[in-house]
Amino acid sequence: MYKATFPGRFKSLAEISEFVSRAINEIGFDETTAYTILVAVDEACTNIIEHAYGGEGRGDIQCSCDVSEDSVTIILRDRGKPFDPSTVPEPNFSVPLQELDLCGAGLVLIQKIMDETSFVSTPDGENVLTMIKRK
Repeated sequence: MYKATFPGRFKSLAEISEFVSRAINEIGFDETTAYTILVAVDEACTNIIEHAYGGEGRGDIQCSCDVSEDSVTIILRDRGKPFDPSTVPEPNFSVPLQELDLCGAGLVLIQKIMDETSFVSTPDGENVLTMIKRK
């Protein structure tokens, strides 16, 4: 299992991506799948910085990657504002682009890329996002 903690800053996104890349390269995902996994992780970490912490430098992001023969489980943890994804409306992609409210679009993207996602805010103040991608 890979595990590391990163400052909740936008400049950390490249380091997080490199960290996750090492784990997913072990499985041998094709280049396109590996890239889309990194897009999902980047979006999730950006959401942590912007929404959970309300900006840069207000907390850390803990990332762990558990690799098996046919899947990777990526877990992101933060201690930001609790979040309930069921309260975020799904974006209406049928409207013209200039009228599109992108609120919630990142969540949809993450859910489309990954095979499984779950989000829990624990009683002790930790937010835990679990994302699984199978080969």
